[in-house]
Amino acid sequence: MTRDELLGHWLIVDWRQDYDDGRVTYPLGQGLHGFIEYSAHGMFCVIERPGRPALAASQWTASDTDKAAAYSSYFSYAGGWEIERVEGEQAIVAHHVRHSLYPNWEGGVQRRSARLQDGQLYLSARFEEGTDQARSAHLIWRRAPE
Repeated sequence: MTRDELLGHWLIVDWRQDYDDGRVTYPLGQGLHGFIEYSAHGMFCVIERPGRPALAASQWTASDTDKAAAYSSYFSYAGGWEIERVEGEQAIVAHHVRHSLYPNWEGGVQRRSARLQDGQLYLSARFEEGTDQARSAHLIWRRAPE
């Protein structure tokens, strides 16, 4: 996999988490909306649950409950990116997070195993290794039409 193969606009197909104990979850449900964009200037990822309810008031005066519902139905981060290494048909892509819905991610690096298969981009990562919450997250993307 090369940098040029990743460049462009990819639409979300699926986001699934496979737990080591056999559980399968969909963090924002199924039928998601969103994209990941890789460009010469950086990367940007946004994913949202379908059918998000509107806030009852403006974003400035909405209740904490409404704000929490909006927060928990939306995911985004942006920053620089690079291919750290290639391992056969897969690559390790590093996302250098500058901006994120999750403040704890800012200044950090999110590493993803990346592969292209049947015209789709598969990004995977391991989380909470060695705990009862250990899992593999899989995000599948299709290239947006030009």
